[in-house]
Order: sequence, then structure tokens, then C-alpha cells
Amino acid sequence: MVFLNGEFIPKNQASVSVMDRGFLFGDGVYEVIPVYSGQVFRLHEHLARLQNSLDAIQIQNPYSIDKYQHIFNELLSHSLDNNHSVYLQITRGTDTTRKHKFDELAPTVFIELNPLTPKTKPELEKGYCAITQPDFRWQRCDIKATSLLANIMYAQQAKQHRAEEVILHRDHIITEGATSNVFIIKNDTLFTHPTGQYILSGITRDLVIESAHHCGLNIQESISNIDEIFSADEVWISSSTREVMPITTIDSKLINNGKIGQHWSQVYDHYQSLKYAG
Repeated sequence: MVFLNGEFIPKNQASVSVMDRGFLFGDGVYEVIPVYSGQVFRLHEHLARLQNSLDAIQIQNPYSIDKYQHIFNELLSHSLDNNHSVYLQITRGTDTTRKHKFDELAPTVFIELNPLTPKTKPELEKGYCAITQPDFRWQRCDIKATSLLANIMYAQQAKQHRAEEVILHRDHIITEGATSNVFIIKNDTLFTHPTGQYILSGITRDLVIESAHHCGLNIQESISNIDEIFSADEVWISSSTREVMPITTIDSKLINNGKIGQHWSQVYDHYQSLKYAG
């Protein structure tokens, strides 16, 4: 069961017009929201980021927070699972002709649930691999846009290299991962790129920073050169579906001799406590 433009319908019956601007241009935005034990996680924070993305590309938000909550609850009532990933997409809507300029249109709203099975701590303690690449995406990465061709190509590179993620750098400055935020830990200090147009400020990113602060790490939201990542004590990535994941190999080079750091373990544990606190 999915939600599409006011209706709850079977997924195989859902369709949009070929003139939808999301289909033609990738003219839309999206959110991915975790659900733990049947409870939508940090709903207001995710919907606030959705609103920021909609405002940035001049799409009127069609629903209130209460309406979104009602839709999510209805979808959840059709599932036997407790943990989900909510995918919410809003495009500018369907036009009569294909043209770059747009008029005021009724937005297309699509929402579905996907199973969410976060990796366990023992699984994460094995460590994961990443590769690095120059960041050639557009300069408004703070908008969670559906036009993700660059990210798709990075993800395919990661797959071909049997890596978990591609860590991106712009003018040798680390920005973020293709589908994650990036953290470097050095001398009991957590470094991550400051918020702005070059990164998507993740809700999970904020939770990792909150957890790191709770665990006694110093926090520095500042730029880091890509070369610094190889001498880091620890490297992590974060996203709604990965939560906080340790990276122990980058470009075939071991980080911290390939060992999981103690700070990751502490931050992971605190993050887990936040999940069920709402």
C-alpha cells in the first residue's frame, strides 16, 4: 500500500503522468524518515528540512504536519513490521507541455514504506570501506532534490569497488559522502563540514553530533583537507538508514590500522538510546 495524491492504493496500481515534472526534469524534493517500533523518528525535524527544500525551489507544501502524521499512521497500519523507512517525494506536479519554466501546479505527493533493518553493533564492528572522489555535484547540495544522477553514479562506483560509500571532496576539502555525512575523529575531537550549500545537513548528522557531545568529544564544524582523512583516529559516515557507521579502509588504506575506535562504540550506544526516546 502506498499514498499517491490523496489516495491509498496498492503499489502496483500507482502511476503518474508522463508530463509530471518530476519524471521529466527531476523537479522535486524528497525525505527519508526512519520508523522505530512503529514510531516515526524525529518527525518535526524531517518535515522542517522538507519545508526548507520546498521553499528553496518554490513548491507550496500541500499538507500540514498533522496530515503527514495521519498518512504515515495509515500506511503503518497496513504493515506487520515495526521498523520502516518512509520515502516521501513531492514534485512540482503535472504540466500540459514540456517546458523549463513553470506555472503554479498541484504538487504530486508520493509516500511509501520500505523495510528498515539497521545493522547490529557486531556487524558494524567489522568496519567498512570507502573510496574518495572529487565532488562534481551542483552547488545547492543543501536541497534534498530528486535529481540524483551524480549520486547514482557515485553509488555505482562504490558498488564496483565493493565499497560502502564514496567520500567526496571539493577543491580537496571534504564535503560529505554520496549518500551520507562524514566525520573525522582526531585527538578526541570530531570534525565535520559545516552546514551550508555544499552539504545536506542530515537529521542523523545532528544526532551524531549530539551523541558525540554527550560522550565527551570536542566538536568542530570546520573544513578538513582530504589528505587529513588518512591520518584520522576514526572515520564515520551517517545517514537515516545507516545510522552511524565506522569506516576502517579508504582507498585501500587502513584507518587506525583497520581497528574500530572507542569513540565510535560510545557514540553508537548513545545514538541507540536516542532512537527509542523519540
